[in-house]
Amino acid sequence: MSDSASRQGIARTRLARAAERLAAAAGSPLPPLILFTDDERLPDPVAAAKTLPRGSLVIVRARDARQRRELALALRQVARAHGLLLSIAGDGAMARSVGADGVHLPETRVSEAVGLRRRFLVTASAHSLAAFRRAGPVDAMILSAVFPTASHPGRVALGVCRANLMAQLAQRPVYALGGISAENAGSLHGFCGIAAIGALAK
Repeated sequence: MSDSASRQGIARTRLARAAERLAAAAGSPLPPLILFTDDERLPDPVAAAKTLPRGSLVIVRARDARQRRELALALRQVARAHGLLLSIAGDGAMARSVGADGVHLPETRVSEAVGLRRRFLVTASAHSLAAFRRAGPVDAMILSAVFPTASHPGRVALGVCRANLMAQLAQRPVYALGGISAENAGSLHGFCGIAAIGALAK
């Protein structure tokens, strides 16, 4: 193993432990750690998923529906073998057809949670306190971007103080997403866990 790969592995382990500490402090039964797949920033999502601790959640995203289905089927096998949960972004029908555990909704479609929650773990994106108020019956919100992130280079980050306050004021579990690393994860408070892309890449 190269020095770079070793450092990446250590950083992933530290991030997972930070997520577990947040979940324990929140008394949350939800997965502490979430991996988002990404067309540009996660070149090998299957390899990345295999490094996750048992009980983590993988949220499958892909712009192309055929690619999303192929990725979902591949990750379903990984999830079963490694004790992970699998969620499909924005596609309840696909979640049902591939036997996924959850559905992740964009902020603009959070009203769909009412029907989905009977069968799935439902998470939804949020970027403001107003989004929390509109969220309805979701299991958890994923708040972004906490720190500056390569996924949205033009977006102004919430900042850790504001994000922590929002998580503490929310009436439901909240995950932190956006620019989170092993180095800055210790500054998070009030969240039930951590979601990431690049920080969990293999």
